[in-house]
Amino acid sequence: MNRKEHWEAIYKSKSPVEVSWYQQKPTISLELIAKCLLSTADSIIDVGGGSSTLCDNLLERGYNHLTVLDLSANALEHSKQRLGDKASLIEWQVEDVTKFSAPEYYDIWHDRAVFHFLTDESDRKKYKDVLNASVKVGGHIIIAAFSIGGPTKCSGLSIVQYDETKLKTELGKNFTLVQQRAEEHITPTGNAQVFGYYLFVKNA
Repeated sequence: MNRKEHWEAIYKSKSPVEVSWYQQKPTISLELIAKCLLSTADSIIDVGGGSSTLCDNLLERGYNHLTVLDLSANALEHSKQRLGDKASLIEWQVEDVTKFSAPEYYDIWHDRAVFHFLTDESDRKKYKDVLNASVKVGGHIIIAAFSIGGPTKCSGLSIVQYDETKLKTELGKNFTLVQQRAEEHITPTGNAQVFGYYLFVKNA
């Protein structure tokens, strides 16, 4: 089973509120986006956004230039159904981020728990190439990943754990770390997962 088949099966068999990464409100993501001091017309892409409620919350705050990308069409369909008529306000992209060709440059690239699934170095390089090609100079990158000492797997798949030093080294000199945050995420089944959130700016 390839990556796409895996995630399509997950979102076909489970509702969005049953998956371990479900958040009723993505508080830290919203706080970090607010820290970027964007105009509501600036462009934000939520990579691996799937059935996340981040797009709902951003629409409520007046942001009107939003893209949600996910490998799973089933995941995006959950979000479209939840949003109803508001779904037409969002650009939806069904794509593997490592193969994504961005139709525009983004002011914010938000990724909660996609990068840490890329256990193969070649996939991480492809991701970074897409990231570099998609974000404006001076734009912001928010990446959330399992912390060192946290879970080693998610949804039956191995992940790569990160801390500040490891992620800075991975992304390279094109990006400067602005802020980091820690989160103890409680899954729908009551388990605790330790995440690190990292806010970077893309250098000139």
